[in-house]
Amino acid sequence: MIFLQTFLHSIKLPSKKATFWLNRIGMDIAVIYIFLLLFIVSVPSLVDRLTSAEGISAELNIFFLFIYFFIFYYLPMTVLVFIMISVIAYIGTGIAKLMDRKLRFAILWKMTAFTTTIPFLLYTVLALLFKVNDSYLGLFFIYSFAFLVAIISIYPKRRKKN
Repeated sequence: MIFLQTFLHSIKLPSKKATFWLNRIGMDIAVIYIFLLLFIVSVPSLVDRLTSAEGISAELNIFFLFIYFFIFYYLPMTVLVFIMISVIAYIGTGIAKLMDRKLRFAILWKMTAFTTTIPFLLYTVLALLFKVNDSYLGLFFIYSFAFLVAIISIYPKRRKKN
């Protein structure tokens, strides 16, 4: 149930209500949510590998094909996505300082992770319908960065000490 609510609020970003609701989500839920989202994103590629009649995919037993897919596609994609989310969140901390907002890296990491929902689902639908290169996933991080800036502007400015 929590993942469904998280999904629904992630779609509503960068609204103020969704932002503050997602801010209360624990980091463990956010990480599991990203793993589930990345599994959904990898489905078109898995279907492509399972239906391929040539190459190494055609020669492997289905069990070994799943292991091969997990090791050489899902894990590297997951690592790259986590690195990109971390880089965007790190840049977001600098932007938060410039905008005089008091936001920590962990909050910005979670918010960046949740902004990837729409682009990843859009990619999945397009990849199921058409042949789409995985490098287009990189373009979606521009979307996440723009939304992160909008989310940072929702938070109130720091109070000035007299």
